[in-house]
Amino acid sequence: MTLIKSISGIRGTIGGKPGEGLSPLDVVKFTSAYAVFIKAKANKQNPKIVVGRDARISGEMVKSLVIGSLTGMGCNVVDIDLATTPTTEIAVPKENADGGIILTASHNPKQWNALKLLDANGEFLSAAAGAEILQIAESESFVFAEVDQLGKVENKNYTDIHIQDVLNLELVDVAAIKAAKFRVAIDAVNSVGGTVIPALLKALGVAEIIEINCDPTGHFAHTPEPLPENLVETSEIIKKSKVDVGFVVDPDVDRLAIINEDGSMFNEEYTLVAMADYVLRHTPGNTVSNLSSSRALRVITEKHGGSYSAAAVGEVNVVAEMRRTNAVIGGEGNGGVIYPASHNGRDALVGIALFLTHLAKTGMKCSELRKTYPDFFISKNKIELTPEIDVDQILVKMKEKYRNEQVNDIDGVKIDFAEEWVHLRKSNTEPIIRIYSEAPSMEKADLLAQKIIMEIRELAGIN
Repeated sequence: MTLIKSISGIRGTIGGKPGEGLSPLDVVKFTSAYAVFIKAKANKQNPKIVVGRDARISGEMVKSLVIGSLTGMGCNVVDIDLATTPTTEIAVPKENADGGIILTASHNPKQWNALKLLDANGEFLSAAAGAEILQIAESESFVFAEVDQLGKVENKNYTDIHIQDVLNLELVDVAAIKAAKFRVAIDAVNSVGGTVIPALLKALGVAEIIEINCDPTGHFAHTPEPLPENLVETSEIIKKSKVDVGFVVDPDVDRLAIINEDGSMFNEEYTLVAMADYVLRHTPGNTVSNLSSSRALRVITEKHGGSYSAAAVGEVNVVAEMRRTNAVIGGEGNGGVIYPASHNGRDALVGIALFLTHLAKTGMKCSELRKTYPDFFISKNKIELTPEIDVDQILVKMKEKYRNEQVNDIDGVKIDFAEEWVHLRKSNTEPIIRIYSEAPSMEKADLLAQKIIMEIRELAGIN
């Protein structure tokens, strides 16, 4: 059993003893702590909270506990039930709510669930806010409402509202998509995207929709993270189906992977790159991604005359940097597209609509469009150290070693070379340094990673 308490929320495996897994007692405790925080922040006895969930097997059980805890604390609840993460995010400001809770463990396997906590803007909480909620939970300093002050529950469906918002975006051209007569496949890994994405595709005017794993049972048909190694069977289906493009989403539909018409991967890193290319053609401006995302976004941004900025890893950090630089689009290299014209959160629905418009207007095959972007390859590695080794000191020494290169230390140490980069991040829970490297070929990316690993071993005194 696993329970992970962090500033971004609480997640864990269902079952086990309290404090060891995501037990009912843990759900009640952390939901109640969030309610205390929101009541103080909003200065209301009966604040309004939106609750949405993905299709996990444990979702209904966890939702009952969350709503019971919120109403027990005097909060009024808008229950939107089965909803994507971005749908819940847009529902919060539309409801003039004071916060929101998304019940999803994102790309984690079916035994996991989590509480993702939102502020009144429908955005993830800051690190300081998350830390405050953890402190409230640990001290159990919450007082439940008297009977006449219990919260009320209202049930609403926000899926159609979200889809209409996407259709209303200026850069989404439904007429162009309809004229292209696209055949599109969607793999929704048997979660909430299985109902939402086909409805979106139909509304966009897609001629034919091939549904793969679109029954929202929560019994995931494959490992739910949309990585190439988990999509071998899906890619083969797409190739045989002779579609124009295939889309794959994770269980809560905030990440988007694209599969070409020939069954090859568009590459998850390039989901954001392609969207940025299209958006920047029509609305010139700046872009942001996190430090571990591909350099290709910077290349495309500068090609269109904009400026690129890197943020620390984490959606809340990317959104903050996007605000600071007035970015017109941003996100993360894991297929997370953040388009402020819609809202400040990763949204696969927005990504799909923009991509289909882009594909329709170029008149290219999906694989041909991918070839128009510069090729970069990312190698992901890690080095395990012993507990007595000072990991922070190792990172300081690596920064000093490469002081003559372009170095960014807002999140670990990232070293930018002329044609490649490497990003070193320490684990918060183990004596591990994660090493991400990117180069124009996988061989060069691997070689750079191995070089850095050898240097870390030398600094750590490891043979």
